[in-house]
Amino acid sequence: MTPQIRRIAHLDMDAFYASVELLRYPQLKGLPVVIGGGRRKVDEAIEQLAEGQTRADIPVEAFARLKDYVGRGVITTATYAARQFGVGSAMGLMKAAKLCPDAIILPVDFEQYRHFSRIFKETILEFTPLMENRGVDEVYIDFTDVPGGQRQGGRALAKLIQQTIFERTGLTCSVGVAPNKLLAKMASEFNKPNGVSIVLEEDLQTMIWPLTCRKINGVGPKMDEKLINNGITTIGELAAKDEAWLVANFGKSTGAWLHRASWGRDDNPISLSSEPVSISRETTFDRDLHAVRDKAELGAIFTELCDKLAGDLQRKGYLGKTIGIKLRYDDFKAATRDQTLDVYTADPKTIRQAAGLCLKRIPLTKRLRLLGVRVGGLVASDGEVERAVGNSLQTSKEDLISNMFDE
Repeated sequence: MTPQIRRIAHLDMDAFYASVELLRYPQLKGLPVVIGGGRRKVDEAIEQLAEGQTRADIPVEAFARLKDYVGRGVITTATYAARQFGVGSAMGLMKAAKLCPDAIILPVDFEQYRHFSRIFKETILEFTPLMENRGVDEVYIDFTDVPGGQRQGGRALAKLIQQTIFERTGLTCSVGVAPNKLLAKMASEFNKPNGVSIVLEEDLQTMIWPLTCRKINGVGPKMDEKLINNGITTIGELAAKDEAWLVANFGKSTGAWLHRASWGRDDNPISLSSEPVSISRETTFDRDLHAVRDKAELGAIFTELCDKLAGDLQRKGYLGKTIGIKLRYDDFKAATRDQTLDVYTADPKTIRQAAGLCLKRIPLTKRLRLLGVRVGGLVASDGEVERAVGNSLQTSKEDLISNMFDE
């Protein structure tokens, strides 16, 4: 018997949180809408429905606008209409208000998102048990030995799953099918929203190599900037570099990985128990920074990392109670500290405060080249835990003022 060709799918729900909200508020379809922050008075007010009314009867003008938002919350997701203005996930709501002031803002409703997440994942498991959970709105699926998984390169099965999810939830998703997880992740972005894209081994040069290096899952802004500075802007240009050159310029493991990725090689299996232990954000500075002389710059970076980390947690549907930081000095030595809170959180201000207290316990006499923030002890968010968000740490004004990175 001829061995089956490996067929791995990446399924990504389209603008998941926003799409769930549009099921409740269909009058907002086609409008720029962002999801983020907690429930506000105006959100409570629109829920006061008259007898016989439904949420669909709420006039559009009754919803809160982004221009009126005040706070440090971040965007969890946005509709495609909002994204056209440059608004996107993990962006601060105040910054987004400058780009799209008339966008409608809705609060995050974890309970609803978990409900629909369970439905679409249970639907997939009816087709195959080989599903890797990657958070509340995306999964990897092994199509290889599933009936119909080889037909049309996996397109037939992808369309069937896509259609079944829509029938049961009213939500759309985009699916990429390829020989491995690396390429499937890229493929799922090709035809959004509600698309299916197939990448075969022979499609590498035509479909993958013209893409920018940032399309490789794992290539962040700093690495991309270094690649561009070396004249490498596309995956094809990266593939043209010798592995030895990449190792010499990016290190042994990273250089070897970049070479494999550029040639579409990825042997990582589908993991059936993929709940993360922690989620982190870190950045390496363009120049070494000093805790005192560069306090304002470090403070802004520190706050941005915490805000983005909170957005990651909210988007993936997790809360955590162990907040940690990581520093790397100019001599490449590293230091870490962490603190465990009394309750779970995904609140950016709480994370920032706890991380600031960790920072106070680390010597800051040497210049810094890297700063990172981590949240561990993760649990899937639930109603009881979410009500504790923002209340998990009481930090005195004096503590905040004495924090060397506070702005």
